[in-house]
Amino acid sequence: MHEGAWLNLSGNDYFNLRNNHEVLAQANETANMHGTGSGASPLLSGYLPCHEELIEKLVSWKKKKYGMLFNTGFMANQAVIKHLPAKNDLILADKFIHHSMAQALNRRSTKFKRYNHLDLDQLEELLAYNINRFDTVFVATESVFSMDGDYPDLKKLIKLKKKYPFILILDEAHGTGILGNTGAGLSEQADVQNDVDIIVGTFGKALAGMGAYVLTNLSPVIQYLTNKAGEYIYSTFLSPYQAGVALASIDMVIKADKKREMLINISQWLRNQLADFIQVETKYTTPIIPLLVGTPKNALKVQELCFNNGILVGAVRPPTVSADGSRVRISLNSDLSKEDLMPFITLLQKWAEK
Repeated sequence: MHEGAWLNLSGNDYFNLRNNHEVLAQANETANMHGTGSGASPLLSGYLPCHEELIEKLVSWKKKKYGMLFNTGFMANQAVIKHLPAKNDLILADKFIHHSMAQALNRRSTKFKRYNHLDLDQLEELLAYNINRFDTVFVATESVFSMDGDYPDLKKLIKLKKKYPFILILDEAHGTGILGNTGAGLSEQADVQNDVDIIVGTFGKALAGMGAYVLTNLSPVIQYLTNKAGEYIYSTFLSPYQAGVALASIDMVIKADKKREMLINISQWLRNQLADFIQVETKYTTPIIPLLVGTPKNALKVQELCFNNGILVGAVRPPTVSADGSRVRISLNSDLSKEDLMPFITLLQKWAEK
């Protein structure tokens, strides 16, 4: 996406819907009907018909029975991790889970262990050892990881779930829109939607707005969070305008087959182009592409070089990533062409050859 004269390779608006006329029109229509804000917390009078409509659309799309909304993905992840596991439970979490989940692990008395990133063999070892030592075991992972653009073998993870019964929490923030036949995410692509217990996602990436949701087939999960999660109870609820954005963008993303294909193709092409002269993973085809450049200083140098040439990229450094994991984070959108990306490739190649 171009922001004026800029080439933006750092945003998460994967289908460029933020300025889409249909999305804006439905957002305005919803705001005109219900007001600019919800006016109260959801348990008072802030829960409006547009929110109910949005939940119904989400559960139909993601193949779940029950759902609830949050103002941000951070709040949704915090609520799930902080409130659902009990004292005698165990949480097993991928080492690279989002900060919102990682922070919540330390906010309660529930024991937790972190398994190596995407290492399902280690996860199985932890499950085999712990499955009968706790009342309930929870496993938490992202679908598409926000800093690496990779994802777990979800079919293998579900096989583990059937062997060692646990509650699976899947953060589909970055998988939504870009994966699956209708863009419902990695669980749809792997054909395991019925086996994922709790799906968390946001409206702030491919859906071009803000807010978040928790979806499940377990009605007690929604009932409990509704009555116990302060992240939900004590905050003025999601604005009708943002509900309208989500209602429109979901419909557009579901139908975005060609754009999904274009996004995957351009992502794979760029990875292959860059792999000739810089460390980049070519196994995955997601639009999040981390370019490992060694040191924080290198990441900032590349970011500055790109900025001076009209290209926006992210310089990600510790503590967001590991001490040796500094990177330039690229995030693509479906409207980018090979011609759009050639100046960036040329610029990066010259830097790498110095």
